[in-house]
Amino acid sequence: MTEKLFQQNENVHTHRYLTKVIKYANMPKMKYTIEYFHARVQNDIESWPDGILADYARLVELLMEFGPNLRMPHSRAMGDGLFELRPRGREGIGRALYCFVVGQRIVMLHAFVKKTQETPEKELRLARKRMKEVRNG
Repeated sequence: MTEKLFQQNENVHTHRYLTKVIKYANMPKMKYTIEYFHARVQNDIESWPDGILADYARLVELLMEFGPNLRMPHSRAMGDGLFELRPRGREGIGRALYCFVVGQRIVMLHAFVKKTQETPEKELRLARKRMKEVRNG
């Protein structure tokens, strides 16, 4: 009797687990695409030191998979729809400022290697200006 009851409980548990797995597997994968505001932004990123660039590549993969759900320590909201990707390496800390636009697109607006603790205001101003251009056409 106990063996039969255990088997029933195990079957219910297995069924629930499989149901969750099937639901997850059938969910559409939300993939985002990365675009660059200008070729210069991409060139700036590609000129970063190897360690920072390697971490950027890893973080971009996460960003493409998780989109706006990517949080600290990888990404941080800067307000008004502007975000920063936060790659780091032995050589220092990079920042890539980006925004989301319609169609699951991410636009990298500006990129730089940090030299101070805080993100410089002039870098934020430039990214916000570019974000307005992207959103207003």
